[in-house]
Amino acid sequence: MPTIAPPRRRRRGPAARLATLAAAFTVAALGFAAPSAHAADTLISQGKPVTASSTENAGTPASAAVDGNTATRWSSQFSDPQWIQVDLGGAATVSQVKLNWEAAYATAFQIQVSDNGSSWSTVYQTTTGTGGNQTLTVTGSGRYVRLNTTARATPYGVSLWEFQVFGTGGGTTPTGPGTPPDSFWGDTGSIPAAQNVLMVKVLNRTNGKYPDSQVFWNFGGQTHSIAEQPYIDMPANSAGRMYFYLGTPNGQYADFIEFTVGPDVFNGNTTRVDAFALKLAMRLHAHDGYDVQVGDDYGTFQEDRAATFAKFQAEVPTEFKGLATVNAPYRIPAPGSAPDFRAGGRYANYFTAYAQSVGVNEPTSNITGCAGSLAGNPNMCAALNRHTAQLPASQQQDPANYYKAAPANYYAKYWHDHGINHLAYGFPYDDVAGQSSFVSHGDPQWLEVAVGW
Repeated sequence: MPTIAPPRRRRRGPAARLATLAAAFTVAALGFAAPSAHAADTLISQGKPVTASSTENAGTPASAAVDGNTATRWSSQFSDPQWIQVDLGGAATVSQVKLNWEAAYATAFQIQVSDNGSSWSTVYQTTTGTGGNQTLTVTGSGRYVRLNTTARATPYGVSLWEFQVFGTGGGTTPTGPGTPPDSFWGDTGSIPAAQNVLMVKVLNRTNGKYPDSQVFWNFGGQTHSIAEQPYIDMPANSAGRMYFYLGTPNGQYADFIEFTVGPDVFNGNTTRVDAFALKLAMRLHAHDGYDVQVGDDYGTFQEDRAATFAKFQAEVPTEFKGLATVNAPYRIPAPGSAPDFRAGGRYANYFTAYAQSVGVNEPTSNITGCAGSLAGNPNMCAALNRHTAQLPASQQQDPANYYKAAPANYYAKYWHDHGINHLAYGFPYDDVAGQSSFVSHGDPQWLEVAVGW
């Protein structure tokens, strides 16, 4: 299953010493004035969709650089060049970028802006970066902002505690493909204040298939229909799952979300790592205005369950079509959980030749499940599932290259194609390059979970 907020490995030794020495130097920007003293514009990057050229491991995802938490970080593989880019959710005027570097920083980098995420204009560049905390005054506009690093200061990769973009415009919440309208989430203003960490509200979005008295949640030893109790005042807990059932409290139509809740933070995700069973989406809102949605997209919630199964079969290649029938009508299992892709199955060797061509000797079930030797190699597992392992490392985690040829995990691709902002957890290391439905934020206020048919 996806790892929820694992501990971040801190740099030690030479990297830390180099960062300390480098603090004595000054930034040399080409063609731009030094930062001015006027007040900065609004922070418009926090919690927005983010991608990166690579990640060091599953504990250092791209999303950690825009989560507002200076105890989490993004770090790349140990090579040049690398990049991280944030989708501001709409056209924006950018006035300032703040970089809070970990000890592994870049000496040469550019800040770039783009309207479409593919054609970039440079608004800041330096070849004498100092690391530490850098505040850069820039002038530019676009929906996307990218930090493009070309030279590392240490033998490690590059790593940021926070990548912050200030300006005006953008989107308050990500408005990418499949985002449900506000009406889908109902009256959020009436959600009670939490006495614990945050208030959770469960929503019936089965389009009339089930009444509230037949939509159940289970957590912490309690089971209730949402007619009885739609709210859960969520306490801090080390880790957990909340299960949802349709029809009866222990029926076969069942699914779950995963999370950890700290004293003042929520980390969680919807997941398709094991299977699709119920349509699920989450909306997390924090006291500072952070507001983000993940999970199955609005179109998926609007269609009948039978239509979702039929659409899955229509969109995936022959090898994956049987996933929609083997456990129907209850589940569409992930390849690693289905007989066809396991030892003795007719597609047990689906990934074998491709994996061997890049030096990996694992069965197909271990590739789709990120098991065996891949359990400790998230970047390779992600690249195999996305069919980018044959590319240079700097290109393997670029979403533009994903799922372009077989063999690939077309089960995962389907849930990305039909996920809010194309984010989904289709295999255990789908969080590499910030592609998963994982969300994390401090000072949370409420979480809504929509359950669909």
